[in-house]
Amino acid sequence: MLPSETFSNLLRGEAPLLALAPMQDVTTLEFMRVIDHYGGPEIYWTEYFRVHGDSRPEKWILDSITKNPTGKPVVAQLIGNDIPAMVRTAKLLQKFPVAAIDLNLGCPAPIVYRKCAGGGLLRDPEKIDAILSALREVVHVPFTVKTRIGFESPGEFAALLELFARHAIDLLTIHGRTVTQMYRPGVRYDLIAQAARQLPCPVLLNGNVFSAPQAKQLLVETGVRGLMIGRGAIRNPWLFEQIRTALRGEKVIFPTGRAVRAYIQELWDNEITPGIKESAQVQRMKKFMNFIGEGVASGFLHDIRRVTTTADFWRVCGQFLDHDRPMTLEPIDNGQAPLALPAAF
Repeated sequence: MLPSETFSNLLRGEAPLLALAPMQDVTTLEFMRVIDHYGGPEIYWTEYFRVHGDSRPEKWILDSITKNPTGKPVVAQLIGNDIPAMVRTAKLLQKFPVAAIDLNLGCPAPIVYRKCAGGGLLRDPEKIDAILSALREVVHVPFTVKTRIGFESPGEFAALLELFARHAIDLLTIHGRTVTQMYRPGVRYDLIAQAARQLPCPVLLNGNVFSAPQAKQLLVETGVRGLMIGRGAIRNPWLFEQIRTALRGEKVIFPTGRAVRAYIQELWDNEITPGIKESAQVQRMKKFMNFIGEGVASGFLHDIRRVTTTADFWRVCGQFLDHDRPMTLEPIDNGQAPLALPAAF
């Protein structure tokens, strides 16, 4: 079965869908391999392909499609605003085993949105309308969109919903923050629930999903088709399997400190680049440790951010993780108020 057919079948299924969020310089082929070892999601998204006038799909991102080790469908994500280039790239990517083509309307990085790409396009609904029309015409696999609830204000969301409803997209993923909000507290799950009620296509919820009980509550109270998890999956690769366990009504099992250390070792082994300097390898791992450390005892992040050698890196990991106590890996401060939806829910 083609990946696009598998993806379509998953969309039509009954079980909630779990997806790994696209994260630039994180959701590589190597990271997908590690995450899948712990159960993984049902669907993967690539890092975004940068699309402009003379662009060609980046080889290392293509590898996550053509060398996909998971057996799960992989969605190819595009970012840009050049319509002919977007059309050209979408056509080209469909020659590879992609599950779907996804348009990024949510990246909050200033270097991206200042170029009117990613989340920056939310300031230009007419341009979004033109891009959606052009891509829908040439995309013959499922066509999906990932967005935020607005650029500066949640008040922009109603108009965005009307815009998305005009196009026959197959799935909309909504990160419940504005672009300028970045990753600060206050995810608007109520607006994602509104979209799930109003739109003709399925909706995935994205934004600060950090535990199985919380995930189960979000699914029930918002009515979304599933969840897309990013930073929470870096911190806790067991999270996807924990959610499935909770949805079956079974007891969730938590990893021990030593199991978390083994996960870090697996990340280290998969992220090594031959010939790379020791200091650069340690710095590369800090990208992951910044998230993992949010679920470890106080003091870990302070210490791990200051190491410069391999020996010191593993010394700090051993100091905090050389134990057999279960760890929830929930962020010590999850930065999110308790879920509060309107009384109708």
